[in-house]
Amino acid sequence: MEERLQKLLSRWGIASRRRAETLIRDGRVCVNGQTAELGTKADPERDRVQLDGRLVSPQNRPAPLYLLLNKPIGVVSTCDDPQGRTIVLDLLPDAIAQGQGLHPVGRLDADSTGALLLTNDGDLTFRLTHPRYHIAKTYRVWVRGYPPESALKAWRRGVLLDGRPTLPARVRVLKRDHANGRTQLETVLTEGRNRQIRRVAEQLGYPVEGLHRTAIGPVQLNASAEEVLPPGGYRALQPSELKALRTQLDLKSVLVRSNLKEHSG
Repeated sequence: MEERLQKLLSRWGIASRRRAETLIRDGRVCVNGQTAELGTKADPERDRVQLDGRLVSPQNRPAPLYLLLNKPIGVVSTCDDPQGRTIVLDLLPDAIAQGQGLHPVGRLDADSTGALLLTNDGDLTFRLTHPRYHIAKTYRVWVRGYPPESALKAWRRGVLLDGRPTLPARVRVLKRDHANGRTQLETVLTEGRNRQIRRVAEQLGYPVEGLHRTAIGPVQLNASAEEVLPPGGYRALQPSELKALRTQLDLKSVLVRSNLKEHSG
């Protein structure tokens, strides 16, 4: 059965759909010897798909890989950057970053930090980024000023962005820093619109001064004092974490490639 080429490349773990579209636009993908275009379809049972002249297929795709990264400030959550900024793959050894089809799942702004998943599992990426699945993401957010309960209630109910309300969120005060005139909040979202937390906080009158993601669904950035990832550090997901994540996404479990040691950055 024919499928869109970017979907095939994602499902085979070659690249995320967004990255696959870029590869196709750049003329790096061929089907049966012909340079592909966006919209090109292929049948994996009979068509020859090549990337940079190399045959790709489900049989020669890399083993599934699942990493948790503590993204530092100033690093962009993409596989390439026209402006030449540091990308998340630059934080990994070449043996892991190159030739594995590894890509970030979703994005964190360059000026945000914290938990970011990297994988070459196209199905997992698709479900984690699809709004249907509502995977909770937890953040610690410093905002300027001292938002009253009325502002927090408005945030919890939903705030209009681009003409439609945000989904209900969990928001609570962690601490108030009177010396610097700011408040730290814990915010849990089940959707991920562009710069959503920053835009909502700005609209409510309490601009964000710092944003750090601490968890993606059941995957905690720092599960314990013994498992703290420094900025730029990464580790392989534990089998229990992957199982819990895939259960929430209604995906069948697969083995975690666990021969990667934690890297301290």
